[in-house]
Amino acid sequence: MAATLVTGASGCVGSALVRKLIAAAHQVRVLLRPTSDRRNIESLPVEVALGDLADKNSLERALEGCNALFHAAADYRLWARHPQQLYQTNVAGTVNIMQAALNAGVKRIVYTSSVATLGLHADGSPADENSPVTLNDMIGHYKRSKFLAEAEVKRMIAGQGLPAVIVNPSTPVGPRDIRPTPTGRMVLDAACGRTPAYVDTGLNLVHVDDVAQGHLLAFERGVVGERYILGGRNMTLKEILTEVARISGQKPPRVRLPHNLVLPIAYLSEAWAWLTNGPEPRATVDGVRLSKKYMFFSIEKARRELGYNPRPVEEALKDAVEWFRANGYCG
Repeated sequence: MAATLVTGASGCVGSALVRKLIAAAHQVRVLLRPTSDRRNIESLPVEVALGDLADKNSLERALEGCNALFHAAADYRLWARHPQQLYQTNVAGTVNIMQAALNAGVKRIVYTSSVATLGLHADGSPADENSPVTLNDMIGHYKRSKFLAEAEVKRMIAGQGLPAVIVNPSTPVGPRDIRPTPTGRMVLDAACGRTPAYVDTGLNLVHVDDVAQGHLLAFERGVVGERYILGGRNMTLKEILTEVARISGQKPPRVRLPHNLVLPIAYLSEAWAWLTNGPEPRATVDGVRLSKKYMFFSIEKARRELGYNPRPVEEALKDAVEWFRANGYCG
């Protein structure tokens, strides 16, 4: 039986995807670095291929005998001491794995992009897969790197016959966010009572397991060259934080901070991270700049063409809070 290779399998989305693929009877092989944290997949029946997106030979070896590829690996950070790392992983790494898949004769690929690559509407109405956008609209290195990576995949589809379907997850939340991601940290801070205030913004939230199911649906029903938004419900940040507070027994935030007040705080947070060689700051300049727009999206194309049907987002937030608590993140 031919194998299915998954990159990013140790992460939140990737580990959810691996579980869906195993349940669908795929013979799963995962690409991991020697230093990857394996907690999310250590109990799963998968074959491990050691390698790195920067090591083309390791990618060729990992894809031997594979007829399918899910490329879910990405460097998801809104602040990085060395921004070039995001481009190396998200752009160059994507080109490397796609070229290796072409060389190996892989028959079907699902590429995990992001709604970060999509256009937004000034009036806050939900954007879709065809909303106009350019590279100049991308705020920050993460969004720019994902935009450029998706452009490379589209170029390879058109020019080299890459058999890839593109999915654009919105804001996944749920269990197994071990790092956690910027989104997970937002939920965690609210669950631990560390979010007394909010800014006026909006996100599209979705359960990470529904994003994983959307990948499988894209593999089975998606059209090569098309992209599909895998999202859930559009919510204001106040609504999100209030729901997390309800689930976790915390007080909901009542103070709305203007963006222009938060921006200097973000600059100071980044400066402190630089000076102390510390972790990613909780408030980032790119995060504040992004929050000035409502990041709302429509999932109607995925519903219509893939049969995608995500669960209520309250379940996603509940599962995320319970997982963080069970694993001692609020301690």
